[in-house]
Amino acid sequence: MEDVRIKDKTFTPYIGEADLQHRIKTLARELNEVYLDKHPLLVPVLNGAFLFTADLIREMNTGPEVHFIRVSSYGNEMTSSGNMKVPLGLETEIRGRHVIIVEDIVDSGYTCDYLMDYFQSFEPASVIIITLLYKPASHKGKYKPDYVCFEIPPEFVVGYGLDYAQHGRELRGIYRLKA
Repeated sequence: MEDVRIKDKTFTPYIGEADLQHRIKTLARELNEVYLDKHPLLVPVLNGAFLFTADLIREMNTGPEVHFIRVSSYGNEMTSSGNMKVPLGLETEIRGRHVIIVEDIVDSGYTCDYLMDYFQSFEPASVIIITLLYKPASHKGKYKPDYVCFEIPPEFVVGYGLDYAQHGRELRGIYRLKA
């Protein structure tokens, strides 16, 4: 992996494709044990979680159902505004289901708080959060992810679905902003 230039910023390699795939397979095995015969409802948060979710469900054998939701607090900025916008909502029955919220990255935790409160209001059998990346040093929310692929420091990252001003999602690895 080499440095990449996105718009006016340079990003350096951080987590390679092989490491991502290995950890996702491990996570899928863990979820397969917990959700065997439960047919969980995976709710990936667009846009960033789509690649992570695609690779994850290919490794799951629990008969997961997938419905996307879009929640945004970043816009084109590098930090969260804390104000949730929900331009695309969920249109399926939640009551009595095992819901797995799939995040690309948990930073402040405000989106997780919003989504946990939202889904719990529909009386699911259970609701958890899984995330590809987690920044514990930045977390201010009341809910922490239940499953984390990688903990990272509070740095801005792109790739594998994560973007900088809508660019860089296609990168096969995770890159961090070069100092």
